[in-house]
Amino acid sequence: MLIKIKCIDEDQPGEKWAKVFNRTWPYYRAWYLQEGFTARPGYLSCSEALEEYMPELVPLYENVCELAGGGDVASRYLSMWNPPAFMSGCTQVAWTKDRPALIRNYDYNPKWFEGVMLKSNWLQPVMGVSDCNWGLLDGMNASGLCASLNFGGRNVVGEGFGIPLVIRYLLETCKTVGEAITALNRIPVHMAYNVMLMDRNGKHATLFLGPDRKPGLIKKQACTNHQEDIEWPEYARQTQTIEREKAAETYLKDEKMTLDSIFKKFLQPPLHQFDLKKSFGTLYSAAWFPKTGESTLFWKGKELHQSFEEFNEQQITVQITKQAESLIY
Repeated sequence: MLIKIKCIDEDQPGEKWAKVFNRTWPYYRAWYLQEGFTARPGYLSCSEALEEYMPELVPLYENVCELAGGGDVASRYLSMWNPPAFMSGCTQVAWTKDRPALIRNYDYNPKWFEGVMLKSNWLQPVMGVSDCNWGLLDGMNASGLCASLNFGGRNVVGEGFGIPLVIRYLLETCKTVGEAITALNRIPVHMAYNVMLMDRNGKHATLFLGPDRKPGLIKKQACTNHQEDIEWPEYARQTQTIEREKAAETYLKDEKMTLDSIFKKFLQPPLHQFDLKKSFGTLYSAAWFPKTGESTLFWKGKELHQSFEEFNEQQITVQITKQAESLIY
């Protein structure tokens, strides 16, 4: 099975952004309307929610809507207000030794992987792995704030934003972990998510979010797909969330563990996983280095290095399993 990642450098949403949108929109449209046209909120509700909770993004929202053709469905989708439910796997750790880094595995169905790493300068310089066209799965800004997401393992859905756009908002408007925590305490999310943060000052935090709870601030350095307790046992078993968390915590406590050696652990079970029958598993591993503004996406036998000072537009193809499958790219 192959995945492709295209690295794009575009300061403001423009021709390159529109090209990615046009390529992915048929798939995102089908996903967004899977429960029917009326299941999603209307345009006015969507735009008002953005104005209330993330007003700094409103000019950008208007810009991307125009680039997307100005249609009603596309504009509602791009707001990410009350989107359909979606779940991922993922393991995240805050590495605090010699070279601090936020390290994560992103586990998902490759059919729905956008395959774009975008460097932009919308409200401040940001680079990250794109999702939902202008949201982010993980990334970092030039101020040294890093953020990544994973599913919180709770079967609850409510009123709020899809988390990729919230990650984008944090990296566009915040500079420190403290500022990001303040923002997360006032922005509603529509599902249970875990967000890990790290900044240039060496601070790190994990927040457990949900539509039915106040954000919970957690001190632990390893985070998988549950929150305080296991509330969805079947999902926990399928994703091995307990096993992955215990393994990650063991690696972090190992005094002999180095950055290179923990990279290798992220490429091995139980942190690295793939279920061919369900086409679900680790699509990439990433390390974000807040002090130097550098990032590394890595797989077995291949690495992709980028930084704010030297970001190279390129496209790479990676084989993540031995079984080939067509992707949306």
